[in-house]
Amino acid sequence: MLIWFLLIAVPLFFGLYAQYKVSHAYTKNIQIPSRGGITGREAAEAVMQSAGIRDVEIVEVEGQLSDHYDPTHKRLALSSDNYRGTSLAALGVAAHESGHAIQDKVGYKLMNFRQTLVPAMQFAAPVSWFVLSFGIVLAAILGNRVFGMYIIELGIIALSVIALFQLVTLPVEFDASRRAKVQLVNLGILDADEMPGVNETLDAAALTYVAAFVSTMGNLLYLLLILSGNSRRND
Repeated sequence: MLIWFLLIAVPLFFGLYAQYKVSHAYTKNIQIPSRGGITGREAAEAVMQSAGIRDVEIVEVEGQLSDHYDPTHKRLALSSDNYRGTSLAALGVAAHESGHAIQDKVGYKLMNFRQTLVPAMQFAAPVSWFVLSFGIVLAAILGNRVFGMYIIELGIIALSVIALFQLVTLPVEFDASRRAKVQLVNLGILDADEMPGVNETLDAAALTYVAAFVSTMGNLLYLLLILSGNSRRND
């Protein structure tokens, strides 16, 4: 029970805390207008143009914090609040996504490596969800120890892929935020004394990536302990 609490429950609570932090920071700073009054779209365009990027389309998408950069289609998507908004949060998020576009242009190796992991990640995610949600319980109901071992091993492989993807994602996201913060000040989009709101928003967003990795590692270690225990019993 203690092991389950440390490896599963604690990361779960950490994830909930991270989600609260990003929601709180974004809600707070979306209400603080920037002095310059330019929109997130204009900020993203300015940051990319300063890096010599002119082949990336900036589009408006539905949803909250649905912002992302698609390197395959050279498309930077901003949610409506960030696309049209002039707040500190909107400019921070827009510049962050532009940071990914800059990474793409300069050939940032970790971003390229993450892209190569996307197909494996797309396969591993539903597999891990099935194993963690139903697989272990199904194996216990059937009472088939060999089947249970196979299910656990499959879950371990899937979670290992996800953990690697999330581990690589961390420096990619941190670097994009670093680039964003520098450019916002250097280009005069924001004054230095406006940056705390941007920092709070982007730092809270980064915490969600850390929480996701911690949660995956907790699940992975838990399955490894189950597999190890079953192996010892079989011996």
